[in-house]
Amino acid sequence: MKKIRIFLVLLCFVSVETFAQENPQQNDFEISKNLDVFVSVYKQLNDTYVDNVNPGKLVKTAIDAMLESLDPYTVYIPESQIEDYRFMTTGQYGGVGAMIYKRGNYVFISEPYKDAPADKAGLKAGDKIVEIDGKSAKNKTIDDVSTALKGQPGTLVTLLIERDSTKKPFEKQLTREEIKVDNVPYYGMVSDNVGYINLGEFKQNAAKEVRDAFEKLNANKSLKGIILDLRGNGGGLLNEAVNIVNIFVDKGQLVCSTKGKIKDKNNVHKTQIPAVDIKIPLVVLVDDNSASASEIVTGAIQDLDRGVIIGQRTFGKGLVQNIVPLSYNSQMKITIAKYYIPSGRCVQAIDYFHKDSEGKSLKVPDSLLKPFKTSKGRTVFEGRGIDPDIIMELPEFKNITEALLSKNLIFDFAVTYNRKHPTIDSASQFEVTNDIYDEFVAFLKNKDYSYVTESESALNEFKKDAETEKYFDAVKAQYDALEEKILSQKNNDLVDNKKEIMQVLKLYLVPLYYYQHGRIEASLKDDLEVKKAIEVINNAATYNSILDGSLVIKENEK
Repeated sequence: MKKIRIFLVLLCFVSVETFAQENPQQNDFEISKNLDVFVSVYKQLNDTYVDNVNPGKLVKTAIDAMLESLDPYTVYIPESQIEDYRFMTTGQYGGVGAMIYKRGNYVFISEPYKDAPADKAGLKAGDKIVEIDGKSAKNKTIDDVSTALKGQPGTLVTLLIERDSTKKPFEKQLTREEIKVDNVPYYGMVSDNVGYINLGEFKQNAAKEVRDAFEKLNANKSLKGIILDLRGNGGGLLNEAVNIVNIFVDKGQLVCSTKGKIKDKNNVHKTQIPAVDIKIPLVVLVDDNSASASEIVTGAIQDLDRGVIIGQRTFGKGLVQNIVPLSYNSQMKITIAKYYIPSGRCVQAIDYFHKDSEGKSLKVPDSLLKPFKTSKGRTVFEGRGIDPDIIMELPEFKNITEALLSKNLIFDFAVTYNRKHPTIDSASQFEVTNDIYDEFVAFLKNKDYSYVTESESALNEFKKDAETEKYFDAVKAQYDALEEKILSQKNNDLVDNKKEIMQVLKLYLVPLYYYQHGRIEASLKDDLEVKKAIEVINNAATYNSILDGSLVIKENEK
Protein backbone atom coordinates (compact mmCIF):
# COMPACT_ATOMS: atom_id res chain seq x y z
CA MET A 1 0.00 0.00 0.00
CA LYS A 2 2.87 2.36 0.81
CA LYS A 3 4.21 2.03 -2.73
CA ILE A 4 0.80 2.85 -4.14
CA ARG A 5 0.55 6.02 -2.04
CA ILE A 6 4.03 7.12 -3.06
CA PHE A 7 3.16 6.50 -6.72
CA LEU A 8 0.00 8.61 -6.41
CA VAL A 9 1.89 11.48 -4.79
CA LEU A 10 4.56 11.39 -7.49
CA LEU A 11 1.87 11.25 -10.14
CA CYS A 12 0.28 14.36 -8.66
CA PHE A 13 3.52 16.37 -8.83
CA VAL A 14 4.21 15.22 -12.39
CA SER A 15 0.68 16.17 -13.40
CA VAL A 16 1.01 19.62 -11.86
CA GLU A 17 4.30 20.28 -13.61
CA THR A 18 2.97 19.16 -16.99
CA PHE A 19 -0.22 21.16 -16.61
CA ALA A 20 1.66 24.29 -15.59
CA GLN A 21 3.94 24.07 -18.61
CA GLU A 22 1.09 23.69 -21.10
CA ASN A 23 -1.28 26.14 -19.37
CA PRO A 24 0.85 28.91 -17.81
CA GLN A 25 -2.20 31.11 -17.16
CA GLN A 26 -3.90 28.51 -14.98
CA ASN A 27 -3.83 28.68 -11.20
CA ASP A 28 -1.13 26.15 -10.33
CA PHE A 29 -1.92 26.44 -6.64
CA GLU A 30 -5.55 25.34 -7.15
CA ILE A 31 -4.44 22.33 -9.16
CA SER A 32 -1.81 21.32 -6.62
CA LYS A 33 -4.21 21.84 -3.71
CA ASN A 34 -6.97 19.68 -5.19
CA LEU A 35 -4.62 16.88 -6.16
CA ASP A 36 -3.21 16.92 -2.64
CA VAL A 37 -6.76 16.73 -1.22
CA PHE A 38 -7.47 13.71 -3.41
CA VAL A 39 -4.35 11.88 -2.17
CA SER A 40 -5.24 12.75 1.45
CA VAL A 41 -8.76 11.35 1.04
CA TYR A 42 -7.40 8.20 -0.53
CA LYS A 43 -4.82 7.79 2.26
CA GLN A 44 -7.45 8.15 4.98
CA LEU A 45 -9.73 5.60 3.31
CA ASN A 46 -6.88 3.15 2.96
CA ASP A 47 -5.67 3.60 6.54
CA THR A 48 -8.89 3.92 8.53
CA TYR A 49 -11.92 2.63 6.56
CA VAL A 50 -13.66 -0.22 8.39
CA ASP A 51 -13.05 -2.74 5.56
CA ASN A 52 -10.10 -3.23 3.25
CA VAL A 53 -10.44 -1.17 0.09
CA ASN A 54 -9.50 -2.26 -3.41
CA PRO A 55 -7.05 0.45 -4.54
CA GLY A 56 -7.51 -0.10 -8.27
CA LYS A 57 -11.30 -0.14 -8.06
CA LEU A 58 -11.41 2.88 -5.77
CA VAL A 59 -9.22 5.05 -7.99
CA LYS A 60 -11.09 3.94 -11.15
CA THR A 61 -14.38 4.94 -9.49
CA ALA A 62 -12.92 8.37 -8.77
CA ILE A 63 -11.64 8.75 -12.33
CA ASP A 64 -14.95 7.61 -13.84
CA ALA A 65 -16.92 10.05 -11.68
CA MET A 66 -14.62 12.91 -12.70
CA LEU A 67 -14.91 12.13 -16.41
CA GLU A 68 -18.67 11.61 -16.16
CA SER A 69 -19.02 15.30 -15.32
CA LEU A 70 -17.65 16.17 -18.77
CA ASP A 71 -19.23 14.19 -21.61
CA PRO A 72 -20.07 10.51 -22.18
CA TYR A 73 -17.27 10.02 -24.69
CA THR A 74 -14.33 10.93 -22.46
CA VAL A 75 -13.58 7.68 -20.66
CA TYR A 76 -10.77 5.87 -18.85
CA ILE A 77 -9.78 2.50 -20.33
CA PRO A 78 -8.04 0.15 -17.89
CA GLU A 79 -5.70 -2.53 -19.20
CA SER A 80 -8.41 -5.18 -18.72
CA GLN A 81 -10.65 -3.45 -21.31
CA ILE A 82 -8.03 -2.78 -23.98
CA GLU A 83 -9.27 -5.74 -26.05
CA ASP A 84 -12.75 -4.20 -26.25
CA TYR A 85 -11.37 -0.87 -27.44
CA ARG A 86 -9.14 -2.57 -29.98
CA PHE A 87 -12.30 -4.11 -31.40
CA MET A 88 -13.99 -0.70 -31.52
CA THR A 89 -11.29 0.69 -33.79
CA THR A 90 -10.08 -2.32 -35.78
CA GLY A 91 -13.12 -4.62 -35.82
CA GLN A 92 -10.83 -7.42 -34.65
CA TYR A 93 -10.45 -9.27 -31.37
CA GLY A 94 -9.41 -12.66 -30.08
CA GLY A 95 -12.37 -14.78 -29.08
CA VAL A 96 -15.02 -17.30 -30.09
CA GLY A 97 -17.19 -15.05 -32.27
CA ALA A 98 -20.74 -14.96 -30.92
CA MET A 99 -23.29 -12.41 -29.80
CA ILE A 100 -24.64 -13.06 -26.30
CA TYR A 101 -27.52 -11.85 -24.12
CA LYS A 102 -28.59 -12.15 -20.48
CA ARG A 103 -31.76 -13.88 -19.34
CA GLY A 104 -32.44 -14.66 -15.73
CA ASN A 105 -29.28 -15.91 -14.02
CA TYR A 106 -27.41 -16.95 -17.15
CA VAL A 107 -25.95 -15.62 -20.38
CA PHE A 108 -27.12 -17.21 -23.65
CA ILE A 109 -25.86 -17.33 -27.23
CA SER A 110 -28.03 -15.11 -29.43
CA GLU A 111 -26.13 -15.44 -32.72
CA PRO A 112 -22.80 -17.06 -33.66
CA TYR A 113 -20.77 -15.32 -36.36
CA LYS A 114 -20.50 -17.32 -39.55
CA ASP A 115 -17.42 -19.63 -39.61
CA ALA A 116 -16.19 -18.33 -36.23
CA PRO A 117 -15.12 -20.85 -33.53
CA ALA A 118 -18.58 -20.83 -31.89
CA ASP A 119 -20.21 -21.57 -35.24
CA LYS A 120 -17.69 -24.27 -36.18
CA ALA A 121 -18.18 -25.91 -32.77
CA GLY A 122 -21.92 -26.15 -33.45
CA LEU A 123 -23.12 -23.61 -30.90
CA LYS A 124 -26.55 -22.25 -31.71
CA ALA A 125 -28.84 -19.39 -30.78
CA GLY A 126 -30.57 -20.14 -27.50
CA ASP A 127 -27.70 -22.15 -26.00
CA LYS A 128 -27.22 -21.44 -22.29
CA ILE A 129 -23.63 -20.99 -21.07
CA VAL A 130 -23.55 -22.92 -17.77
CA GLU A 131 -19.79 -23.05 -17.15
CA ILE A 132 -16.64 -21.52 -18.62
CA ASP A 133 -13.43 -23.49 -18.07
CA GLY A 134 -15.06 -25.39 -15.21
CA LYS A 135 -16.27 -22.28 -13.40
CA SER A 136 -19.97 -21.55 -12.99
CA ALA A 137 -21.37 -18.82 -15.21
CA LYS A 138 -24.42 -18.34 -13.00
CA ASN A 139 -25.14 -14.72 -12.06
CA LYS A 140 -22.31 -13.50 -14.30
CA THR A 141 -22.88 -10.31 -16.27
CA ILE A 142 -22.61 -10.07 -20.04
CA ASP A 143 -19.28 -8.24 -19.56
CA ASP A 144 -18.01 -11.02 -17.28
CA VAL A 145 -18.84 -13.72 -19.82
CA SER A 146 -17.58 -11.67 -22.76
CA THR A 147 -14.23 -11.14 -21.02
CA ALA A 148 -13.95 -14.87 -20.23
CA LEU A 149 -14.67 -15.84 -23.84
CA LYS A 150 -12.09 -13.44 -25.26
CA GLY A 151 -8.36 -14.13 -25.28
CA GLN A 152 -5.31 -14.70 -27.40
CA PRO A 153 -5.94 -16.52 -30.70
CA GLY A 154 -4.90 -20.16 -30.41
CA THR A 155 -5.85 -20.51 -26.75
CA LEU A 156 -8.57 -22.91 -25.63
CA VAL A 157 -11.82 -22.30 -23.76
CA THR A 158 -14.19 -25.05 -22.61
CA LEU A 159 -17.91 -24.33 -22.30
CA LEU A 160 -20.61 -26.37 -20.61
CA ILE A 161 -23.78 -25.79 -22.61
CA GLU A 162 -27.46 -26.47 -21.95
CA ARG A 163 -29.75 -26.75 -24.97
CA ASP A 164 -33.51 -27.21 -24.73
CA SER A 165 -33.48 -30.01 -27.31
CA THR A 166 -30.90 -32.15 -25.46
CA LYS A 167 -31.44 -34.08 -22.24
CA LYS A 168 -28.12 -33.31 -20.57
CA PRO A 169 -25.61 -30.45 -20.63
CA PHE A 170 -22.67 -31.02 -22.95
CA GLU A 171 -19.14 -29.68 -23.25
CA LYS A 172 -17.63 -27.86 -26.21
CA GLN A 173 -13.94 -27.01 -26.42
CA LEU A 174 -13.27 -24.02 -28.67
CA THR A 175 -10.00 -22.63 -29.98
CA ARG A 176 -10.08 -18.85 -29.94
CA GLU A 177 -9.34 -17.13 -33.23
CA GLU A 178 -8.80 -13.61 -34.49
CA ILE A 179 -12.39 -12.49 -35.09
CA LYS A 180 -12.93 -9.96 -37.86
CA VAL A 181 -16.30 -8.23 -38.09
CA ASP A 182 -16.94 -6.79 -41.54
CA ASN A 183 -17.70 -3.09 -41.85
CA VAL A 184 -19.96 -3.94 -44.80
CA PRO A 185 -22.05 -6.96 -43.76
CA TYR A 186 -24.13 -6.89 -46.95
CA TYR A 187 -24.34 -5.34 -50.40
CA GLY A 188 -26.35 -6.23 -53.47
CA MET A 189 -28.95 -5.11 -55.99
CA VAL A 190 -32.32 -4.10 -54.52
CA SER A 191 -33.95 -3.55 -57.91
CA ASP A 192 -33.00 -4.04 -61.55
CA ASN A 193 -30.97 -0.82 -61.54
CA VAL A 194 -30.31 0.23 -57.93
CA GLY A 195 -27.47 -1.08 -55.77
CA TYR A 196 -27.43 -1.17 -51.98
CA ILE A 197 -24.50 -1.04 -49.53
CA ASN A 198 -25.03 -1.55 -45.79
CA LEU A 199 -22.24 0.05 -43.77
CA GLY A 200 -22.45 -1.12 -40.17
CA GLU A 201 -19.11 0.14 -38.83
CA PHE A 202 -16.42 2.79 -39.40
CA LYS A 203 -13.51 0.63 -38.30
CA GLN A 204 -10.24 0.10 -40.16
CA ASN A 205 -10.71 -0.58 -43.89
CA ALA A 206 -14.33 0.61 -43.90
CA ALA A 207 -13.71 2.83 -46.94
CA LYS A 208 -11.98 0.01 -48.80
CA GLU A 209 -14.90 -2.32 -48.14
CA VAL A 210 -17.40 0.29 -49.37
CA ARG A 211 -15.27 1.01 -52.43
CA ASP A 212 -14.95 -2.71 -53.24
CA ALA A 213 -18.71 -3.19 -52.84
CA PHE A 214 -19.47 -0.22 -55.08
CA GLU A 215 -17.06 -1.34 -57.79
CA LYS A 216 -18.61 -4.81 -57.84
CA LEU A 217 -22.10 -3.32 -58.08
CA ASN A 218 -20.89 -0.88 -60.73
CA ALA A 219 -19.88 -3.82 -62.90
CA ASN A 220 -23.61 -4.22 -63.50
CA LYS A 221 -24.16 -2.20 -66.69
CA SER A 222 -27.74 -1.38 -65.72
CA LEU A 223 -26.74 0.25 -62.40
CA LYS A 224 -28.46 3.62 -62.17
CA GLY A 225 -28.02 4.57 -58.52
CA ILE A 226 -26.61 3.61 -55.11
CA ILE A 227 -28.18 3.45 -51.66
CA LEU A 228 -25.68 3.81 -48.77
CA ASP A 229 -27.35 2.62 -45.56
CA LEU A 230 -25.99 4.24 -42.39
CA ARG A 231 -29.00 3.52 -40.18
CA GLY A 232 -27.94 2.39 -36.72
CA ASN A 233 -24.29 3.20 -37.46
CA GLY A 234 -22.86 4.94 -34.41
CA GLY A 235 -19.64 6.02 -36.11
CA GLY A 236 -15.95 5.27 -35.65
CA LEU A 237 -12.78 6.41 -37.39
CA LEU A 238 -12.87 9.88 -38.91
CA ASN A 239 -10.36 9.08 -41.67
CA GLU A 240 -12.58 6.25 -42.88
CA ALA A 241 -15.50 8.67 -43.11
CA VAL A 242 -13.42 11.08 -45.21
CA ASN A 243 -12.31 8.27 -47.51
CA ILE A 244 -15.88 7.03 -47.97
CA VAL A 245 -16.98 10.52 -49.08
CA ASN A 246 -14.02 10.45 -51.46
CA ILE A 247 -15.61 7.51 -53.32
CA PHE A 248 -18.36 9.84 -54.55
CA VAL A 249 -16.67 13.27 -54.29
CA ASP A 250 -13.58 14.24 -56.25
CA LYS A 251 -10.13 15.11 -54.97
CA GLY A 252 -9.57 18.34 -53.02
CA GLN A 253 -13.04 18.79 -51.50
CA LEU A 254 -13.40 19.72 -47.84
CA VAL A 255 -15.17 16.96 -45.90
CA CYS A 256 -14.76 18.29 -42.36
CA SER A 257 -12.51 20.30 -40.10
CA THR A 258 -11.77 19.80 -36.42
CA LYS A 259 -11.31 22.63 -33.94
CA GLY A 260 -10.30 22.32 -30.30
CA LYS A 261 -8.38 24.03 -27.49
CA ILE A 262 -4.93 23.18 -28.86
CA LYS A 263 -4.63 25.00 -32.20
CA ASP A 264 -1.72 22.84 -33.37
CA LYS A 265 -4.08 19.84 -33.34
CA ASN A 266 -6.79 21.50 -35.43
CA ASN A 267 -7.08 19.80 -38.80
CA VAL A 268 -8.74 20.17 -42.17
CA HIS A 269 -9.76 16.91 -43.82
CA LYS A 270 -10.11 16.91 -47.59
CA THR A 271 -10.58 14.20 -50.18
CA GLN A 272 -7.15 13.00 -51.33
CA ILE A 273 -7.63 11.01 -54.53
CA PRO A 274 -9.85 11.04 -57.64
CA ALA A 275 -13.36 9.77 -56.92
CA VAL A 276 -14.68 6.47 -58.25
CA ASP A 277 -17.88 8.12 -59.54
CA ILE A 278 -18.98 11.74 -59.06
CA LYS A 279 -22.22 11.53 -61.05
CA ILE A 280 -24.13 8.39 -60.12
CA PRO A 281 -27.28 9.24 -58.11
CA LEU A 282 -26.70 8.58 -54.42
CA VAL A 283 -29.16 8.21 -51.53
CA VAL A 284 -27.97 7.96 -47.92
CA LEU A 285 -30.31 6.34 -45.36
CA VAL A 286 -30.03 7.53 -41.74
CA ASP A 287 -31.90 7.34 -38.46
CA ASP A 288 -31.62 8.70 -34.92
CA ASN A 289 -28.83 6.20 -34.17
CA SER A 290 -26.64 7.41 -37.04
CA ALA A 291 -23.89 9.35 -35.28
CA SER A 292 -20.37 10.76 -35.45
CA ALA A 293 -18.59 9.40 -38.56
CA SER A 294 -22.01 8.57 -40.03
CA GLU A 295 -22.92 12.24 -39.65
CA ILE A 296 -19.65 13.35 -41.24
CA VAL A 297 -20.45 11.28 -44.34
CA THR A 298 -24.12 12.30 -44.37
CA GLY A 299 -23.40 15.96 -43.68
CA ALA A 300 -20.68 16.19 -46.33
CA ILE A 301 -22.88 14.51 -48.94
CA GLN A 302 -25.70 16.94 -48.08
CA ASP A 303 -23.55 20.08 -47.83
CA LEU A 304 -21.86 19.32 -51.16
CA ASP A 305 -25.26 18.53 -52.74
CA ARG A 306 -23.86 15.17 -53.81
CA GLY A 307 -26.81 13.02 -52.76
CA VAL A 308 -30.26 12.88 -51.18
CA ILE A 309 -30.65 12.03 -47.49
CA ILE A 310 -33.68 9.95 -46.41
CA GLY A 311 -34.78 8.84 -42.95
CA GLN A 312 -34.93 10.49 -39.54
CA ARG A 313 -32.85 13.24 -37.93
CA THR A 314 -29.45 11.87 -36.94
CA PHE A 315 -28.14 11.63 -33.38
CA GLY A 316 -26.11 14.85 -33.28
CA LYS A 317 -22.59 13.91 -32.16
CA GLY A 318 -20.12 16.50 -33.35
CA LEU A 319 -17.32 15.73 -30.88
CA VAL A 320 -13.96 14.24 -31.80
CA GLN A 321 -12.06 11.85 -29.53
CA ASN A 322 -8.44 10.73 -29.42
CA ILE A 323 -7.12 7.73 -27.50
CA VAL A 324 -3.99 8.60 -25.50
CA PRO A 325 -1.72 6.16 -23.62
CA LEU A 326 -1.47 6.28 -19.82
CA SER A 327 0.58 4.42 -17.24
CA TYR A 328 0.46 0.64 -16.79
CA ASN A 329 -0.98 -0.10 -20.24
CA SER A 330 -4.14 1.90 -19.57
CA GLN A 331 -5.56 4.49 -21.96
CA MET A 332 -7.98 7.37 -22.06
CA LYS A 333 -10.39 8.32 -24.80
CA ILE A 334 -10.69 12.09 -24.55
CA THR A 335 -12.79 14.64 -26.41
CA ILE A 336 -10.34 17.06 -27.98
CA ALA A 337 -12.35 18.96 -30.58
CA LYS A 338 -15.60 19.54 -32.42
CA TYR A 339 -15.90 18.76 -36.09
CA TYR A 340 -17.44 21.02 -38.71
CA ILE A 341 -18.77 19.80 -42.06
CA PRO A 342 -18.33 21.63 -45.41
CA SER A 343 -21.03 24.29 -44.91
CA GLY A 344 -19.31 25.29 -41.66
CA ARG A 345 -21.94 23.86 -39.32
CA CYS A 346 -21.39 21.62 -36.31
CA VAL A 347 -23.96 18.86 -35.80
CA GLN A 348 -23.52 18.57 -32.00
CA ALA A 349 -27.02 18.51 -30.49
CA ILE A 350 -26.29 18.37 -26.75
CA ASP A 351 -24.32 20.94 -24.78
CA TYR A 352 -22.48 18.77 -22.23
CA PHE A 353 -20.65 21.77 -20.82
CA HIS A 354 -23.74 23.54 -19.48
CA LYS A 355 -26.26 21.86 -17.16
CA ASP A 356 -29.77 22.66 -15.98
CA SER A 357 -30.78 22.91 -12.32
CA GLU A 358 -31.00 19.10 -12.12
CA GLY A 359 -27.52 18.61 -13.55
CA LYS A 360 -28.76 17.42 -16.95
CA SER A 361 -27.04 18.47 -20.16
CA LEU A 362 -28.94 20.90 -22.34
CA LYS A 363 -30.05 20.61 -25.94
CA VAL A 364 -29.50 23.57 -28.22
CA PRO A 365 -32.91 25.33 -28.45
CA ASP A 366 -34.42 25.72 -31.91
CA SER A 367 -34.38 29.51 -31.49
CA LEU A 368 -30.58 29.47 -31.36
CA LEU A 369 -30.01 27.19 -34.33
CA LYS A 370 -27.83 28.95 -36.87
CA PRO A 371 -28.57 28.56 -40.61
CA PHE A 372 -25.90 27.63 -43.15
CA LYS A 373 -25.89 27.10 -46.91
CA THR A 374 -25.02 24.05 -49.01
CA SER A 375 -22.94 24.34 -52.16
CA LYS A 376 -26.05 25.08 -54.23
CA GLY A 377 -27.58 27.44 -51.68
CA ARG A 378 -29.96 25.19 -49.76
CA THR A 379 -30.52 26.20 -46.14
CA VAL A 380 -29.36 23.75 -43.47
CA PHE A 381 -29.05 24.16 -39.72
CA GLU A 382 -26.41 23.36 -37.13
CA GLY A 383 -26.79 22.05 -33.62
CA ARG A 384 -29.28 19.22 -34.08
CA GLY A 385 -27.69 16.47 -36.13
CA ILE A 386 -28.52 16.16 -39.82
CA ASP A 387 -32.10 16.74 -40.98
CA PRO A 388 -32.83 14.44 -43.95
CA ASP A 389 -34.05 15.90 -47.22
CA ILE A 390 -36.95 13.46 -47.03
CA ILE A 391 -38.12 12.71 -43.48
CA MET A 392 -39.88 9.40 -43.03
CA GLU A 393 -41.63 8.79 -39.74
CA LEU A 394 -41.93 5.03 -39.57
CA PRO A 395 -44.85 3.40 -37.74
CA GLU A 396 -44.19 2.07 -34.25
CA PHE A 397 -44.80 -1.55 -33.34
CA LYS A 398 -48.23 -2.41 -32.02
CA ASN A 399 -48.61 -3.26 -28.33
CA ILE A 400 -48.88 -6.99 -29.02
CA THR A 401 -45.64 -7.00 -31.03
CA GLU A 402 -43.79 -5.03 -28.35
CA ALA A 403 -45.00 -7.49 -25.72
CA LEU A 404 -43.91 -10.54 -27.73
CA LEU A 405 -40.47 -9.00 -28.27
CA SER A 406 -39.96 -7.87 -24.68
CA LYS A 407 -40.85 -11.35 -23.39
CA ASN A 408 -38.39 -12.91 -25.89
CA LEU A 409 -41.20 -15.09 -27.25
CA ILE A 410 -40.48 -14.36 -30.90
CA PHE A 411 -36.82 -15.26 -30.37
CA ASP A 412 -37.78 -18.40 -28.43
CA PHE A 413 -40.09 -19.54 -31.19
CA ALA A 414 -37.41 -18.91 -33.82
CA VAL A 415 -34.99 -21.09 -31.83
CA THR A 416 -37.61 -23.85 -31.47
CA TYR A 417 -38.48 -23.69 -35.16
CA ASN A 418 -34.80 -23.83 -36.11
CA ARG A 419 -34.32 -26.99 -34.05
CA LYS A 420 -37.18 -28.70 -35.90
CA HIS A 421 -36.49 -27.41 -39.41
CA PRO A 422 -32.83 -27.63 -40.52
CA THR A 423 -33.38 -25.64 -43.73
CA ILE A 424 -35.60 -22.86 -45.11
CA ASP A 425 -35.81 -20.97 -48.40
CA SER A 426 -33.03 -18.51 -49.28
CA ALA A 427 -32.90 -15.28 -47.28
CA SER A 428 -34.30 -13.24 -50.17
CA GLN A 429 -37.16 -15.68 -50.84
CA PHE A 430 -38.19 -16.86 -47.37
CA GLU A 431 -41.54 -15.70 -46.02
CA VAL A 432 -43.44 -16.66 -42.89
CA THR A 433 -46.39 -18.68 -44.19
CA ASN A 434 -49.81 -19.08 -42.59
CA ASP A 435 -48.76 -22.54 -41.43
CA ILE A 436 -45.66 -21.11 -39.68
CA TYR A 437 -47.79 -18.40 -38.09
CA ASP A 438 -50.32 -20.95 -36.87
CA GLU A 439 -47.40 -22.87 -35.35
CA PHE A 440 -46.30 -19.66 -33.64
CA VAL A 441 -49.79 -19.01 -32.23
CA ALA A 442 -49.89 -22.58 -30.89
CA PHE A 443 -46.44 -22.00 -29.33
CA LEU A 444 -47.85 -19.00 -27.43
CA LYS A 445 -50.47 -21.03 -25.61
CA ASN A 446 -49.79 -21.00 -21.86
CA LYS A 447 -47.12 -18.31 -22.42
CA ASP A 448 -47.36 -14.97 -20.64
CA TYR A 449 -47.36 -12.04 -23.03
CA SER A 450 -49.77 -9.81 -21.17
CA TYR A 451 -49.53 -6.08 -21.77
CA VAL A 452 -51.41 -2.94 -20.84
CA THR A 453 -52.67 -0.70 -23.62
CA GLU A 454 -52.92 3.08 -23.35
CA SER A 455 -56.69 2.67 -23.38
CA GLU A 456 -56.51 0.35 -20.37
CA SER A 457 -54.20 2.74 -18.54
CA ALA A 458 -56.59 5.63 -19.18
CA LEU A 459 -59.53 3.50 -18.06
CA ASN A 460 -57.76 2.53 -14.83
CA GLU A 461 -56.95 6.18 -14.12
CA PHE A 462 -60.59 7.06 -14.73
CA LYS A 463 -61.67 4.35 -12.26
CA LYS A 464 -59.32 5.68 -9.56
CA ASP A 465 -60.55 9.24 -10.03
CA ALA A 466 -64.19 8.18 -10.12
CA GLU A 467 -63.79 6.14 -6.91
CA THR A 468 -62.07 9.07 -5.18
CA GLU A 469 -64.90 11.39 -6.21
CA LYS A 470 -67.58 8.81 -5.28
CA TYR A 471 -68.95 8.64 -8.86
CA PHE A 472 -67.84 5.12 -9.77
CA ASP A 473 -70.95 3.24 -8.64
CA ALA A 474 -73.06 5.36 -10.96
CA VAL A 475 -70.96 4.47 -14.03
CA LYS A 476 -69.81 0.96 -13.08
CA ALA A 477 -71.98 -0.77 -15.71
CA GLN A 478 -70.61 1.40 -18.51
CA TYR A 479 -67.08 0.92 -17.16
CA ASP A 480 -67.44 -2.88 -17.10
CA ALA A 481 -68.83 -2.89 -20.66
CA LEU A 482 -65.95 -0.76 -21.94
CA GLU A 483 -63.39 -2.90 -20.12
CA GLU A 484 -64.90 -6.06 -21.64
CA LYS A 485 -64.86 -4.53 -25.13
CA ILE A 486 -61.16 -3.59 -24.82
CA LEU A 487 -60.33 -7.09 -23.58
CA SER A 488 -62.24 -8.62 -26.50
CA GLN A 489 -60.30 -6.44 -28.93
CA LYS A 490 -56.98 -7.45 -27.30
CA ASN A 491 -57.88 -11.09 -27.76
CA ASN A 492 -57.99 -10.44 -31.51
CA ASP A 493 -54.58 -8.73 -31.60
CA LEU A 494 -52.78 -11.83 -32.88
CA VAL A 495 -55.19 -11.84 -35.83
CA ASP A 496 -55.47 -8.09 -36.43
CA ASN A 497 -51.67 -7.58 -36.35
CA LYS A 498 -50.73 -10.77 -38.11
CA LYS A 499 -48.89 -9.06 -40.99
CA GLU A 500 -46.62 -7.03 -38.70
CA ILE A 501 -45.84 -10.00 -36.45
CA MET A 502 -45.06 -12.19 -39.49
CA GLN A 503 -42.53 -9.61 -40.73
CA VAL A 504 -40.80 -9.54 -37.34
CA LEU A 505 -40.81 -13.34 -37.15
CA LYS A 506 -39.04 -13.47 -40.50
CA LEU A 507 -36.24 -11.22 -39.26
CA TYR A 508 -35.69 -13.49 -36.25
CA LEU A 509 -35.86 -16.75 -38.19
CA VAL A 510 -33.62 -15.93 -41.17
CA PRO A 511 -30.36 -15.15 -39.25
CA LEU A 512 -30.54 -18.55 -37.55
CA TYR A 513 -29.94 -20.01 -41.01
CA TYR A 514 -28.15 -17.21 -42.90
CA TYR A 515 -26.51 -15.09 -40.16
CA GLN A 516 -26.41 -11.27 -40.15
CA HIS A 517 -25.97 -11.14 -43.92
CA GLY A 518 -29.27 -12.99 -44.30
CA ARG A 519 -31.13 -10.76 -41.86
CA ILE A 520 -30.26 -7.66 -43.86
CA GLU A 521 -31.10 -9.28 -47.17
CA ALA A 522 -34.45 -10.54 -45.84
CA SER A 523 -35.39 -7.11 -44.49
CA LEU A 524 -34.97 -5.21 -47.75
CA LYS A 525 -38.14 -6.44 -49.43
CA ASP A 526 -40.39 -4.74 -46.85
CA ASP A 527 -38.15 -1.74 -46.13
CA LEU A 528 -40.17 1.45 -46.73
CA GLU A 529 -37.11 3.71 -46.78
CA VAL A 530 -35.32 1.51 -49.32
CA LYS A 531 -38.46 1.63 -51.49
CA LYS A 532 -38.53 5.43 -51.22
CA ALA A 533 -34.82 5.60 -52.12
CA ILE A 534 -35.40 3.46 -55.23
CA GLU A 535 -38.31 5.73 -56.20
CA VAL A 536 -36.18 8.88 -55.83
CA ILE A 537 -33.25 7.45 -57.78
CA ASN A 538 -35.54 6.43 -60.62
CA ASN A 539 -37.11 9.88 -60.81
CA ALA A 540 -34.36 12.16 -62.09
CA ALA A 541 -36.54 15.27 -61.90
CA THR A 542 -37.30 14.74 -58.20
CA TYR A 543 -33.70 13.80 -57.38
CA ASN A 544 -32.21 16.86 -59.10
CA SER A 545 -34.89 19.22 -57.79
CA ILE A 546 -34.11 18.24 -54.20
CA LEU A 547 -30.40 18.88 -54.73
CA ASP A 548 -30.79 22.25 -56.45
CA GLY A 549 -33.30 23.42 -53.85
CA SER A 550 -36.24 23.92 -56.21
CA LEU A 551 -38.14 21.09 -54.45
CA VAL A 552 -38.33 21.29 -50.67
CA ILE A 553 -40.17 18.39 -49.09
CA LYS A 554 -41.76 19.66 -45.88
CA GLU A 555 -44.33 17.00 -45.16
CA ASN A 556 -43.23 13.71 -43.70
CA GLU A 557 -43.30 10.88 -46.20
CA LYS A 558 -45.64 8.15 -45.04
